Amino acid sequence: MQEELQDKPLELPELHQVLAVIRRRCWHFLLPFFSGWLVVWGTSWFLPSVYRSGTLILVEQPSVPEKFVPSNIDTDIQHQLDSITQQIMSRTRLLEVIDHLNLFAGDRKRKNPDDLVEEMRKGIEIELSHNLEDRKLSAFNIYYSSRDPKTAQLVTSELASRFINQNLAQRQESSQNTTVFLQDQLDQARQKLAEQEARVREFKDRHLGELPSQTQSNLQILSGLQSQLQSQEDSLNRAKQQNTYLESLINQYHIVDGGAKSGSGSPAGLAGVEEELDRLKAQLADLSSHYTDKHPDVRKTKAQIARAENTRERIIARMNQRGSGSGADNASETATVPRSAALLDLESQLKANHTEIANRQAEIRNLQNRVGQYQGRLNQAPVMEQQFTDITRDYEQSKTNYDSLLAKKNQSQMATELEETQQGEHFRLVDPPNLPVKPYKPNRLMLCGMGLLVGIFLGGATVAGTEMAGGKVHTEREIKKLVPFEILGEIPNLETLADQAAARRRDWAAGAAAAAILFCITVGTAVTYLKG
Repeated sequence: MQEELQDKPLELPELHQVLAVIRRRCWHFLLPFFSGWLVVWGTSWFLPSVYRSGTLILVEQPSVPEKFVPSNIDTDIQHQLDSITQQIMSRTRLLEVIDHLNLFAGDRKRKNPDDLVEEMRKGIEIELSHNLEDRKLSAFNIYYSSRDPKTAQLVTSELASRFINQNLAQRQESSQNTTVFLQDQLDQARQKLAEQEARVREFKDRHLGELPSQTQSNLQILSGLQSQLQSQEDSLNRAKQQNTYLESLINQYHIVDGGAKSGSGSPAGLAGVEEELDRLKAQLADLSSHYTDKHPDVRKTKAQIARAENTRERIIARMNQRGSGSGADNASETATVPRSAALLDLESQLKANHTEIANRQAEIRNLQNRVGQYQGRLNQAPVMEQQFTDITRDYEQSKTNYDSLLAKKNQSQMATELEETQQGEHFRLVDPPNLPVKPYKPNRLMLCGMGLLVGIFLGGATVAGTEMAGGKVHTEREIKKLVPFEILGEIPNLETLADQAAARRRDWAAGAAAAAILFCITVGTAVTYLKG
């Protein structure tokens, strides 16, 4: 039997059958339908009204571009908002709000502070808004729900103010902490750099003239000293030659004086003077090719040439006087005086020449000592360069670190000033908290619609139940389901005029009841929409 029922297709009722059921069971549908809707709709008005106030806070970007003043706060705005939310939603902060606004005044005696904080947390909602391109937080909404609309507005305004102030204080504190940290690091780096500078200064003072940076100047000084030494040696050689010349002149004077006394001539002395004169002229030509006429050696050589020429003229004059033979006594007396004066002049020049030789030798020894000193500096240059490199390496590292920290500190200081003037990234209140006019919960309009569904379900269930429990057969289809025989004929229902009048009255009453129910539902829905 069960298999046969499973094989039979599902048969839907026909329209006239549905209309017949509605006509027979209209009251069984209308009364439960209206009762179900009325119960749900009426219950919605007994539920407490909860009002929700909201505000929009915009995450505003810095007014100065970051390429000019980079921020010294490396916290993502999303993480920062989470941190601020945790702080504001903490027990201490919420109790401050409760005490400040005198919230839950009637429940404070019955509930402890933790229950009040938990109840307030349930009424707070934060809704985030992100950019579609980079998914970065651009704004967020703060909502608070309360049974009193004014309280909802006040709490929302207080929460928004705390979010803005907390964000500003937190960013300023973080920025200032970064600047203070960099300042501490900069002070330490400055102290270390000062120590390194003192070491470098002490090394330079201790090895003045031996530093690697002075190697080139030492080479130049050494080259100059060697040139001076060569010049002094040349001058010494010339002084020695002059000494030899003066000694020869003095000897010649003695020879001339001796020859005059013995009556012999002096060609040998004249030849020696001329030979010395030729040598001095050759020396003058050599000096003139290297120096100007104002050079001391050139001037000195010219003076020696002049003296040599004067000496040669005197010798020639004495020889001429001896040849004339006139006035021997007068000539002897005349020749004696010049010879004595010339001899004294030569002896004076010889003493000056000895002094010059001694000075030249002392200067040469001094120059040789200085040349040795600078050669020693140049020989020690590689060792000194290594020591100086070891000292300056730490100094350069400290200076680089100091310069880097100084730049970072100045940059962080500008970022801190930017945060203090509220020109950095901050929260800005766009929409002030609104005063709610309609309750946010319960949604009475939705409950009104749910009441219609409940009424339809109850009415349908009642109609179905009464049809099934009535035990009457109304259609041919129902008879075929009961007996396995073919129906041969059908006796129609015979109604009297009274029955027809009663049926019409029932139909009018049912229609009027349906119209009244629809009117009540319409009015209730309109009231719910306007005031719910």
